[in-house]
Amino acid sequence: MEIKLVEAQIEAILFTMGEAVELDRLALAIDHDEDTTRRILQNMMDNYDDESRGIHIIELDGAYQLCTKASMYESIIKITHIPKKHILTEVLLETLSIIAYKQPITRLQIEAIRGVKSDHPINKLIEYNLICELGRLDAPGRPILFGSTEEFLRCFGLQSLDSLPAINPEKLEDFKLEAEEEAEQLTLDI
Repeated sequence: MEIKLVEAQIEAILFTMGEAVELDRLALAIDHDEDTTRRILQNMMDNYDDESRGIHIIELDGAYQLCTKASMYESIIKITHIPKKHILTEVLLETLSIIAYKQPITRLQIEAIRGVKSDHPINKLIEYNLICELGRLDAPGRPILFGSTEEFLRCFGLQSLDSLPAINPEKLEDFKLEAEEEAEQLTLDI
């Protein structure tokens, strides 16, 4: 099959799906093996990198998605007016980082780390589609397990969770000491 036709098939699939499609599903759809499909996708990604293109293909944890380039945002906003913008407060970012690094994690585990109730930030992060329910823990009460979404990867420019920056052990120790001091101060204030 001619390469341009195969690229057109992939482009049509990614455009129609509107979300990331796994490599194995794409390979099956175009009747090619995964290595060939990956090479075709890489070639397409290189071609889309041209400044004259308003879209590009991104890889998200072994899946591929057709997206608008960030540089086109100003043009798009003129036609769509003001898109819904989510503001990530410090509380939301703190909760999101705990979930990203510790997933799958329950609400109670998040609260144990944060030291405060976390219903509101968890609900907001679900509303923003940055986290989702991954299932239930096999324990009494069967608490919900939370984890990050593909939208989280997209928003933070990550290909996979393995791309998360490593936490500096010295910084981690500083955070622990700071939290212990805050907890001690709260106890003294009471």
